[in-house]
Amino acid sequence: MTAGRVPPVGDHFRWHDAARLFGPDGAELSRHTAFTPLPAGDDAAAIAAVMAGQGRPFRIGGTGPLEAALGEFEALTGGSLGNARRVLRAQSSWLASFSVNAGLFGIGPGVGVAVLGRPVHSLALYAALEGLHLGAEVHLLEGLRPDRQAAALAGRGASVVYATPAQLRALCGAGLPLPGLRHVIIGGAKLDGGLRQVVTALCPGARISEFYGAAEASFITLSTGQSGPETVGLPYPGVELRVEPDSGLVWVRSPYLFRRYGGDDPGSARWQDGWLTVGEVGQMTPEGLILKGRAGRMVTVADRNVFPEAIEALLLSLPGVERAAVLPLPDGPRGQVLVAHLMGDAGQDQVIMAALRRALGPMVAPRRLLWRGDWPVLPSGKTDLATLAAEGADAWR
Repeated sequence: MTAGRVPPVGDHFRWHDAARLFGPDGAELSRHTAFTPLPAGDDAAAIAAVMAGQGRPFRIGGTGPLEAALGEFEALTGGSLGNARRVLRAQSSWLASFSVNAGLFGIGPGVGVAVLGRPVHSLALYAALEGLHLGAEVHLLEGLRPDRQAAALAGRGASVVYATPAQLRALCGAGLPLPGLRHVIIGGAKLDGGLRQVVTALCPGARISEFYGAAEASFITLSTGQSGPETVGLPYPGVELRVEPDSGLVWVRSPYLFRRYGGDDPGSARWQDGWLTVGEVGQMTPEGLILKGRAGRMVTVADRNVFPEAIEALLLSLPGVERAAVLPLPDGPRGQVLVAHLMGDAGQDQVIMAALRRALGPMVAPRRLLWRGDWPVLPSGKTDLATLAAEGADAWR
């Protein structure tokens, strides 16, 4: 494509004639907003501004000069291990899955789609752009208290919601039933069994669909309840997966992959003959892909390789645990020890520690449980592991 030329309609985001966009206050945004490549401030206004671009490059949030070209854009990673990275991708890489999701989730004209996160995160940005491109009525609800989010979902007739487990947990904490929801689409992390039960009770008419993906790869797998509960589902339509037999590294090939990172950041993803890995380690089974964790988070404790994500999942299955993060700290005899940061009922401390030692053994089980009254999160809604690591180091001294 040459600069200055509008790409074909099928190659860029466009505002469907039937689409409507509403901010948290319920006010409708005009589709005639002027295009802005780096909009700042109000999220709904930012979405309206980039949708007017007709293929011109844009980014919402992040720092550094915009490097995307015509027909491209930049999104941001979740940044749970540090600063969010800029990922540059073709607009067509998201358009390819828009048409898939239109069939999977019934997104189209007259359908209310609610987005709980901010569009600086790729999941929320994706959901908003997808809804507007397919003609839906998109409601951006970030910034509202959970009870007001629930009221907006019910009052505005939303039938589809995109959210992370953390956002869903806060929403369900309001305790308001949401019988009008038909699809709950979850990304960003695996949904634990306890939260799934709560969502099912409050949204009895909804189908829960979890997908495993990454800002660099978009959709990788999809679970709609037919795959094994310990898995993250089977390959999303159009995705090929392979798992290295020795290392367990997961590789993906699909039309949805990004092109490169922005700036001088080499990033963590690696390419090999058209295949991409974001560093996840897992195992492919007939029931679906089982993830063990990120290779970059794997730690060695007492000469054993341990994935903190597996221990976090175990913790979330125990009574009294609402949020969990497991992080390493240096230790002379063992090389490293694990500390579990938790939010919930600190009165269950001894019960939880005993369960961890039974499941993991005394050498690998976290040495200490650090309870918190709040939980540090990033704009993506993911846990701010860097903040927890710094605070955990202070507490260990």
